[in-house]
Parts: sequence; C-alpha cells; structure tokens
Amino acid sequence: MQIEKIIKKTAAIVLSAAVCGIFGAAGYYSLRLPESVTVSSDGSVGFAMYPELRCDRETADAGISPGKTTLSLFGAIPVKSVSVHREEAPTLIAGGRPFGVKLLMEGVMVTATGNVDCPGDDVCPAEIAGVEVGDVIRLADGVKLSSNADLQQVISDSAGKDVTLSLTRGSAELKACLRPVYSESAKTWRGGMWVRDSIAGIGTMTFINKDTGGFAGLGHPVCDTDTGEIIPIQSGEAVPVEITGARKGAVGKPGELRGRFTRSPFLGVLERNCESGIYGRLSDEALSELAEGAGEFRLGYRQEIKTGSAEIYTTVNGSVPRSYTAEIESIDYNGSETTKNMVIHITDPDLISETGGIVQGMSGSPIIQDGRLIGAVTHVFVSDPTRGYAIFAENMLEGDMPQ
Repeated sequence: MQIEKIIKKTAAIVLSAAVCGIFGAAGYYSLRLPESVTVSSDGSVGFAMYPELRCDRETADAGISPGKTTLSLFGAIPVKSVSVHREEAPTLIAGGRPFGVKLLMEGVMVTATGNVDCPGDDVCPAEIAGVEVGDVIRLADGVKLSSNADLQQVISDSAGKDVTLSLTRGSAELKACLRPVYSESAKTWRGGMWVRDSIAGIGTMTFINKDTGGFAGLGHPVCDTDTGEIIPIQSGEAVPVEITGARKGAVGKPGELRGRFTRSPFLGVLERNCESGIYGRLSDEALSELAEGAGEFRLGYRQEIKTGSAEIYTTVNGSVPRSYTAEIESIDYNGSETTKNMVIHITDPDLISETGGIVQGMSGSPIIQDGRLIGAVTHVFVSDPTRGYAIFAENMLEGDMPQ
C-alpha cells in the first residue's frame, strides 16, 4: 500500500514537471518569435530554426482573424498568434561590390561649439543661442544652407545683428536666435560653432533590383563621426572604388578596407540614408555592367534563416567580389535592434588571413544561405574581429528601397 502511494506521488511529480517544462518551453518560444512574418503566397508559416512549431495552412489563410495564424508546439500546445503577410519574395542581384559614398547634407550639422576671441571676455554665441552638437541647421535668416560657406556668409553679412536659425534636433523642428561676435584673429563675425556639410567613404552594395536599378548598401546608416547622428542627405553619388588592400583587424583594433575612388563614370545617385542602410539608383550603364554575370538569389525571409553554414560576398582586393565561408551563430527574430538581427562568424581562412575577419568597409556585404539572400554584415565585434552583427535582408528591403 505504501509502495503504491509512493509510485502515484512520483508519477504526479513527474507529470507536473513535464507539464511545467512544456509550458515553460511555450513561453520561451513566445518571447523569441516576432509579432508578424512575411510569407510567399505558396509558402507555409514556419521557422527553420524551430521545426517543432507547426501551424495549419488553412489556419494561416482563414484563421480566427484575417491574416493571423497560431503556431503550436508539436501541433498541440498554442505558443503564439502571429500576423501573416503574404508576398512573393523578389529575386535580387547579390552585391558584394565596393562603392564610394559621396554625400551632400541637407543643411549643415553642428559638430562642435567653442568660444570666439572677441573684445572683452571670450564667448560662444552658439551655446548662448541654445545650439547643440548634432543639430542640423537648415536655414539662416531664411537662406537655405547647403555648405559651411553659406552659413559663414550669412553670419559675416549680419555685422553682429541677430541671425535666426531654423534647425532640426532629432525629430523636433526648432528656432534659435544667434547673435554673432567679432573675432579679433579672423577679422570677421563668428557664431562659435564648427559644422560639416558633406561626407565621403567606402561601403559595400548588398543587393540590386534589376528591374528598377534601385540598390541598397551598408545595412546601417551613414552617421557623422563626431556626433554619431544619422546624416540627412540633400544629394549624393555612388562612385566606383578600387580596393587596394586592408588593414587587418585585431582584438581591440577594428581593421578597415583601403581603396581609392576611380575616374570611371559614377555608378548612380544616392537618395536615402536611414536606419537600415543607404539607398540609391544605378545609371543604366552601371546596372548593365553590374548585372552581367552576377548571381541572382531569392530574398530569404527571416523565418527561413537558421543557424549554421552560410557564405558572404565581399571584395578585399580590386573591384570584383568573391564568396567566403561563414557561420550564422544566433538569430534574433524578435529583437528591437534593426541592424543587429544575427551574429555571424567568419570561418574562411583566406578572408581571415587577408583582413582578420570583418573590417570597416565590408558593411553591406550580402549573406547567402541555402540559395537565398538573407542579410548583410553590419558591425564587427571589437573583442573578436572574426565575429559581428548582421541585418535581415528583409529589413533592408523594407527600408525605403527606390521603386
């Protein structure tokens, strides 16, 4: 009798632990899964990383609410209700080719402020007016600014009278009243601030839409080196680049690609600079040249990505990309970081030998897995240059791709 009680008690404990384990696992999946997914019209709603999660195709098409489906653990325990958007995955030309970035800002960005040497005590008119580092000044006394010279001309012409500045700080539009002071050393009127009106650098194309000539690159925004702010662009050019070598990355010291802008005709115009990358449109000639012999891949949606082997296309010499082996180590399906959706590990001995792993200038290098273009390299880990972050290609496609 006593033995029977012990057996029943043990069975109850085991059953309780099993139930807790199952529902604990369900909670884990719920936190890991996104609120919505995009799926091809003839595709099933499922995650390559979690084959144990299932959903009925009919449920996906005509579930409790339109465009919703419920994923279940082993088809038995509901885990999460997910919005489903059905759209054909486009076929894209894989990039990997370096390009030069030349940007003219929309306005001028304040990168520093400081005192002006003037009669009496030195003062900083910009600080007194409430101007801050990172502000983008678009108008000065109604004059549209496109260069440092434009702003200095308005300040010089003021002869010390108040200058009204129209500026942007984050998403806020503000006004500031700047009263210039006379600089004894420069013999002119100054505002006590340094501004930047343009920027240039090297990045890597991620993919090209062969039907429209639109392209995306970098996988992260172009930011000002002093302020860290995303640069608002008025106009820009993508120009040809030849990579001449690389400074190898090491622990604590990120490397970089070294190259030069060539005299070849420009590749196209740059139209947008946003959180998920830089976007532009190729000229007809450049599109024809870059499309010839280039690999074409179907876009891979986030739920189709899994940990394991992959390859990246990048250029570390000349101007023609080649493929290198890599591993997807982790995937954040539901993260808030737009540009840090995956952790990627470079495994190719040739690439590690040449660059040490991921280096500056490789941002935007496309990642291919199972014949799909799934993402792009975005950041390197300072503590380990063979590892870094990557963005979903899906996020880049949604980030203002030119139509």
